[in-house]
Amino acid sequence: MASTSGDSWMKEYNEATKLADDINGMISEKTAMSGSGPDSQRHFSSVRRKITILGTRLDSLESLLSKLPSKKTITEKEFNRRKDMLSNLRTKTNQMATTLNMSNFANRDSLLGPETKSVDAVTRASEMDNQGIVSLQRQIMKEQDEGLEQLEETVISTKHIALAVNEELELHTRLIVQFLPLS
Repeated sequence: MASTSGDSWMKEYNEATKLADDINGMISEKTAMSGSGPDSQRHFSSVRRKITILGTRLDSLESLLSKLPSKKTITEKEFNRRKDMLSNLRTKTNQMATTLNMSNFANRDSLLGPETKSVDAVTRASEMDNQGIVSLQRQIMKEQDEGLEQLEETVISTKHIALAVNEELELHTRLIVQFLPLS
């Protein structure tokens, strides 16, 4: 008795499972490849990108799943089964990321913050009058501004590091060209 939203969840889940299987196969190919040449690096980069895409899909599935019970589209037993399926796939994804030393993948929340803030704001706002909502909005905007200021500092710091690396590379290039024997 699943509705179209439930069916779309299963379709999305099946696509995510196929992607996970594809990634698993690519990791197996990576271990079979020898060396660390450009092809191997390209392959490694492709696997990392796919793992990131899979993580985003799992976040989307989790969001869709959290909306299903409120609409009474699936039974509680089915909801728990899907929750377990999603948890198992997320564990498998984290294991694949660990295999590739993508330690920051599992800790994305530490970089971006948990996604529950918007849900909390909605539930808090549902109990407020207009003035309370405006006050909450100002508070949230202030928090976002502070987050943007931290991001700006990080970007500026990264820019300075990149410029220093560029200067160092230019120096090394000049030294190499200067001491290269003319043929």
